[in-house]
Amino acid sequence: MGKVYVFDHPLIQHKLTMIRDKETGTKEFRELTDEVATLMAFEITRDLPLEEVTVQTPVCDAKAKVLAGKKLGIVPILRAGIGMVDGVLKLIPAAKVGHVGLYRDPETLQPVEYYVKLPTDVEERDFIVVDPMLATGGSAVEAINSLKKRGAKNIKFMCLIAAPEGVEAIKEAHPDVDIYIAALDEKLNEKGYIVPGLGDAGDRLFGTK
Repeated sequence: MGKVYVFDHPLIQHKLTMIRDKETGTKEFRELTDEVATLMAFEITRDLPLEEVTVQTPVCDAKAKVLAGKKLGIVPILRAGIGMVDGVLKLIPAAKVGHVGLYRDPETLQPVEYYVKLPTDVEERDFIVVDPMLATGGSAVEAINSLKKRGAKNIKFMCLIAAPEGVEAIKEAHPDVDIYIAALDEKLNEKGYIVPGLGDAGDRLFGTK
């Protein structure tokens, strides 16, 4: 069963408050999103496997730990997820990056896949799906479906802010996926926006309306 991790680190919470502030402009919003993604990546990689090697220090030989070479992939949900990729890559620069694009069908209101580009060795990689917001959960569930249809076995989902409804949607559809969030907010409003949230993450990242 997948677990839900809510990060309470003071630096994450401080920067997240600045991200929420409607007076925070596009440049600062991008920088803060990038920084929080890096801080979250530090926690989400806590269970990466290690192996022992011998290195020569200026004093003597020493047994030490290095990453065991587990293949990782980062998959942003277009378009807002792009704002979190560089922050994760700062800590795991060898990770490959895929992309999943979804749009909402105007009649059914369900997410529809329009673009998927993943590393060729999907089955060998652990994937981190990133998106700043987890609202209804529709896009996240469909993005994870897209990865699984192409052979992905181990998937984590990471976002800045989540609504309880979105968390439950992932848990129900993908009980094997761990969810990592910086803040679990109160609810969704009648328009499907997270309350108190931060508005539209894509518009704030890219300066659109």
